[in-house]
Amino acid sequence: MSARAGGATAERAIDPRDFLELDALLSEEERAVRDRVRSFVEERVRPNIKGWYEEARFPRELVPEMGALGLLGMHLEGYGCAGRSAVEYGLACMELEAGDSGIRTFVSVQGSLAMSAIHRFGSEEQKQEWLPRMARGEAVGCFGLTEPTAGSDPASMKTFARRDGDGWVIEGAKRWIGMASIAEVAVIWARTDEEGNPVRGFLVPTAAQGFSATNIEPKLSMRASIQCDIELRGVRVPAGAMLPGAAGLRAPFSCLNEARYGIIWGSMGAARDCYECALEYSLRREQFGRPVASFQLTQKKLADMVVEIQKGMLLALHLGRMKDAGALKHQQISLGKLNNVREAIKIAREARAILGGNGVTLDYPPLRHANNLESVRTYEGTDEVHTLILGQAITGIEAFR
Repeated sequence: MSARAGGATAERAIDPRDFLELDALLSEEERAVRDRVRSFVEERVRPNIKGWYEEARFPRELVPEMGALGLLGMHLEGYGCAGRSAVEYGLACMELEAGDSGIRTFVSVQGSLAMSAIHRFGSEEQKQEWLPRMARGEAVGCFGLTEPTAGSDPASMKTFARRDGDGWVIEGAKRWIGMASIAEVAVIWARTDEEGNPVRGFLVPTAAQGFSATNIEPKLSMRASIQCDIELRGVRVPAGAMLPGAAGLRAPFSCLNEARYGIIWGSMGAARDCYECALEYSLRREQFGRPVASFQLTQKKLADMVVEIQKGMLLALHLGRMKDAGALKHQQISLGKLNNVREAIKIAREARAILGGNGVTLDYPPLRHANNLESVRTYEGTDEVHTLILGQAITGIEAFR
């Protein structure tokens, strides 16, 4: 037995796309869910994403298709939602983001943020009104928490809702709100004039007088997605617009954790797509009379990518199993988001380097993924925020202020 074989009997070749044979850790149904979403991405996203990204256009026509696939609010129970497991939802996010972060972001905003807020904190009437239509993709929702001066520190939000007769009047502004300009309903978080000024959530129809949403343009990232500025100028809503189960920032934070969980998986989808592109390119691209893949430095890049992707997928799967068991803590979600997005960006950049000058064109996905991942790295908590969450969990000392 040769030393190169490392003392192991090689009965079959290693699959460079599933080095640790992680498929064996998934159930038949989990693989089936993943494969359905992968087929959707292959058929509907990959052939078109270059144009969507270049045109800075979100493909609104995909929304009902994603609804028909059960992707919208897929981890929620009842009201037309698919009721899938956390692992199945994660696998779907991974496949969607292998297509583009903007497509996964829509599913995240719709399901993990807007629908989760209604499902968890809404009245029965609110759930019946919105969730079935949102699950089918007939209505789009958005989630208004971040403000122009309150990004990582939502406790400093200035949007305010005051009681007015039997309703509320909302004044304020929100920024970087996904899908707001195509949404039918906005989940708006605002301070109130109740005792202690608690933060409350309100379901605001985007057609309401005084509500406006403006696309943030131009962008260098997430171009096949929509992010908006929202202005609320004396927006009047009835008493029944308030989410009765939400009081305080714990409510929107719980929704953010749902979105962060999906990012743990999604970022590995983007990383995998970059790696597979770089591997294929390096095997057929020749320089100095040899495939680029034959050079030691290229093989080091590819090996480093495989190591981090496999580790990241194991981390995502472990956290998914914990979530399905009801044992996942928000600090553990922070660890997953911090690690996987950080490593995905490194992989995207290294993949672009293997592609050389060709890698800066939209003919290849790594630089598009890298640009998108800069946004993913920032939203739902920056690296710095998640680092301090981990630091507090480790030491017991809060270092945010």
